[in-house]
Amino acid sequence: MASSSCYNSPCAACKFLRRKCLPGCIFAPHFPPEEPHKFANVHKIFGASNVTKLLNEVLPHQREDAVNTLAYEAEARVRDPVYGCVSAITFLQRQVERLEKELDSAKADLMRYASNDMSQPLIGTHHHEGENIGSTLHNMAMSRRMGYDHHGGGNYFPWNDQNNSGGNI
Repeated sequence: MASSSCYNSPCAACKFLRRKCLPGCIFAPHFPPEEPHKFANVHKIFGASNVTKLLNEVLPHQREDAVNTLAYEAEARVRDPVYGCVSAITFLQRQVERLEKELDSAKADLMRYASNDMSQPLIGTHHHEGENIGSTLHNMAMSRRMGYDHHGGGNYFPWNDQNNSGGNI
């Protein structure tokens, strides 16, 4: 949770709205002055008044998660006004389905190998004829270029590239 001292510098929300950041500002803990784009996107998509209402209705310990969710969806909507984060979810679901099929095929190959049934060839028996490790590596490279982290870390959007300083929200 970022903290913004309302005495030194106004939070990003108050600065964007051009108002004085008072002690107890509901935006200050969540929109630090060094992240003005975060509030700008949230304001553009949801409106400051709606965000204020939402934050007042949410329990204090849930506000950080609510703001992060709003910021993620706002960033997604700015990048893709029609689908928002649904495009990222769909891409990941398709990738999971493809990898599950590939894993099932590899397990079947392993079972045939383990049973020493050499009458069936191990190569080319995949559900997707002709798909091999090369195409898998190509698909992983393409998804990395789209911003997905295959090691489980990071809050990447599918449209971020490695050089984008906008990064994590």
